Amino acid sequence: MSKGNTKATVQRVGRSLSGMVMPNIGAFVAWGLITALFIGTGWLPNEKLASMVGPMLTYLLPLLVAYTAGKNVAGQRGSIIATIASIGIIVASDIPMFLGVMIFAPFSAWLIKMFDKLIEGKVKAGFEMLVDNFSVGIIGTLLAIVGYYLVGPFITAITTFLTTGATWIYNAKLLPLISIFVEPAKVLFLNNAINHGIMGPIGIQQAAEAGKSIMFLIETNPGPGMGIILAYWLFGKGQTKSLAPGAAVIHFLGGIHEIYFPYVLMNPALLLAVIGGGAVGVLTNIITGAGLVATPSPGSIFALLAMAPKGDTLLVALSVLTSTVVSFLIGAIFVKRSANRQLQDDDLAFAQQQMSSMKMESKGTVKALDAKIVFACDAGMGSSAMGATTLRKQLNKAGYDVKVQHSSIEEIPADVQYVLTQSNLADRARAKAPNAKIFTIDNFMNAKEYEAIIAELAK
Repeated sequence: MSKGNTKATVQRVGRSLSGMVMPNIGAFVAWGLITALFIGTGWLPNEKLASMVGPMLTYLLPLLVAYTAGKNVAGQRGSIIATIASIGIIVASDIPMFLGVMIFAPFSAWLIKMFDKLIEGKVKAGFEMLVDNFSVGIIGTLLAIVGYYLVGPFITAITTFLTTGATWIYNAKLLPLISIFVEPAKVLFLNNAINHGIMGPIGIQQAAEAGKSIMFLIETNPGPGMGIILAYWLFGKGQTKSLAPGAAVIHFLGGIHEIYFPYVLMNPALLLAVIGGGAVGVLTNIITGAGLVATPSPGSIFALLAMAPKGDTLLVALSVLTSTVVSFLIGAIFVKRSANRQLQDDDLAFAQQQMSSMKMESKGTVKALDAKIVFACDAGMGSSAMGATTLRKQLNKAGYDVKVQHSSIEEIPADVQYVLTQSNLADRARAKAPNAKIFTIDNFMNAKEYEAIIAELAK
């Protein structure tokens, strides 16, 4: 398998994992808030309200993930059978069964999808509803039984092993080394897969036992990325410098970490900065004992502080601060070395384009175009929404009134004409929209990167 195919496969798996969790983030946030507020050590202890914490963690959240996973694979029938099958592994275990659900739910939905293909065109008229309902009921029952006796105990053993391993790494003070793997993977747009597919399940298990977990702070810490943006803000030149303040707001307050990925990709030496910042942030949390009660999503400083248990708010803020400082100090060295005159020359061309656009806008020469444009990202929520807004503004400045949508890669509309996406996701976008013209964007806030599609529309 080629390097490109391997990357696409990894991203596809990552998209599958994050696609099960991200639509349900609101429920995870609700559980986290209820936990942070009402448990015995919470901000507003309330024994009756705290009784919701256990059932939500054991049943509600895993079943929501199962339902979503099944729907992603086989639509409504997939969601139903995935939920039925998952109840078997949930009841069979005394730990939150997120890992099992993320494996067994899509598999169950795939089975019903294969069954439907097998009987397609073979059911006699008038018996369709009977076959549809009983097939889900019978196969779902069998899967629930298999889940109870086989899958549940197996996943419990795996989860216990992973949790024990994470605890051992934590106790051995080796957890900071995980940043060597996590930070580069984030920059390759695998952040959602890492957070929701790996850190989340382990963190939930630890939080259920100890009331909080450091695992929720490893991928979501905005400090490493903030340090990179600050380095460009102070020592960069041209557009990278001028765009940094806006990027800082979007990254740190909005929680859209993808905004800093292009800064690292165009200067790979900055990987040392984000790794260093991430490792120091983790070490700070180990020393202080800080953790969160649930996954903060998006990775905004507001979300992190909201998910901090009583007594840990300042400690969480301290870990973000230390990781920012270390990332900035290391990153500043490489940013200074890479700054050159070419960036300022690019800035001149950018200003000229902006001047031309402003003239057109002032004259009211706005032309409505009937074109379907979609900005797609991995999850369809953060960077794609921001990119769609930026593109829409650039089109308006250029004199065009065009509707721009945003979506996940897997949900690109079939009739789309133009697709914008990150370079790392281009192959997947082409597979989902073979008839569309694909444009790649690396820096969502850089107006120059939208010139190609504006020029295409101008034709």
